Amino acid sequence: MTLRAAGAPGAPAAEMVAALGPLVAAEATAEAPGTGADAGDLEQAVWVKLFERLDRAGPPGDPARWVRAVVRAEARRARRRTARERPLAEGVSYGSGPVAQGESAEGAALRAETCREVRSAVARTPGDCPRLLSAMLSPQDSTYREIAGELNISQGSLGPIRSRCLACLRRMLTAEVAAPEHGGKER
Repeated sequence: MTLRAAGAPGAPAAEMVAALGPLVAAEATAEAPGTGADAGDLEQAVWVKLFERLDRAGPPGDPARWVRAVVRAEARRARRRTARERPLAEGVSYGSGPVAQGESAEGAALRAETCREVRSAVARTPGDCPRLLSAMLSPQDSTYREIAGELNISQGSLGPIRSRCLACLRRMLTAEVAAPEHGGKER
């Protein structure tokens, strides 16, 4: 098959896709099972490579041979990527607490972003609030006695200070995430 079969050497992309589409689909479908990648992903990678080549150097001399070579190269790349990737073990997370069983990747990402925002706001609170709130957010789950000893303050004053710090943090976060006005307009 040559591009001349699809029209002239400068054939429009639609004609090229129509001419090479079945070959790209067949080759990607044949290579996909051993790669850990979806056949559609391989197809898409081939089309991207083809259009990049068209912009750079024009159409390949033997399009069928070129398609086969690119599909195989993309399949090898997918196999290497699959071999390097490791699934996230259940109950393991990177910096935002354990992943809940059945939690989606989107949910975990949103929870991690929320944790980053809260920790950032905690760091900006005034006075001793960053130290106190960080101690209370610690995964060690310390008692009031342990936190008071760590911060060198009396255990009885820990509650009122905590309340003031949480109120300050609440005001900061509320100001950063302004609620939309009536009618969907944002302030």
